[in-house]
Amino acid sequence: MLTMEGVSKRRNTFLLDHISIELPGGYIMGLIGENGAGKTTLLELLAGLLSADDGEIRLDGISLAEEEEAAKQEIGTVLHGDMFEVSDTLLRNGNRYGRFYRNYEESSLKERMAQFGLSGGEKYGRLSKGEKLKYAMAFALSHKPRLLLLDEPAANFDKEFREIFMKVLRDYVADGEHSVILSTHLTTDIDMLADYLLFIKGGRQLLYGDIESVRERYRVAAGEEYKLKLLKDRIIHMESGEFGSRALVLNSKKPFDPALRVWEPSIEELMYFMISGS
Repeated sequence: MLTMEGVSKRRNTFLLDHISIELPGGYIMGLIGENGAGKTTLLELLAGLLSADDGEIRLDGISLAEEEEAAKQEIGTVLHGDMFEVSDTLLRNGNRYGRFYRNYEESSLKERMAQFGLSGGEKYGRLSKGEKLKYAMAFALSHKPRLLLLDEPAANFDKEFREIFMKVLRDYVADGEHSVILSTHLTTDIDMLADYLLFIKGGRQLLYGDIESVRERYRVAAGEEYKLKLLKDRIIHMESGEFGSRALVLNSKKPFDPALRVWEPSIEELMYFMISGS
């Protein structure tokens, strides 16, 4: 469905450097990295809000650079910032901007707003931050995109709506024809939802792949420091403290010392060690 080949973008002194991924239809990709890593820049490139300096983005074979209007028909976005008229109602906003999408349906917008606890007669400017993100998601789904781009939405949702949010995403990709890119600091959401993982640091791609294969590449090992140091070039990052040492290490066919405790890393552990490491 989505391919990025060597995509780069410079913004002042920041460089998003040669990102390359392939995301098939029917999957959710988690996009992780510390603040300033380039996650929002990447999403804005995919949304067509920025143009790449190098590389190519294609959606179902359609070049975003060469056929921007056709590609954007298939992309729904939930980004931060006021994307709608603050003095107008939700329903009028939907109909105003929906006319730019050939598959937009007012009935679909009304259905999603009801599901998300929003009133079509309420003015957009009076919504809370979380409600604005709910509305942006309702609108995005109402024009039936193939690819949904989400920039840190769930952090602003209460527990009850987070459950609705997760179900909506699972249902959205269930037919194998739609995909989601979810940027989030909530690594538990990645653990529960994501099929693929893209991790960027300082604008560079550290790892990408289906999440099970990514996890299989690494292990966390804990125990005495000298035993961990024997793992040598398998170590990604090691730290020592009052209660012992632990390290993120490359998994391999070589057995681990039985005195070490070894486990598959969570996404939170993977992100922590990779950000801490060089």
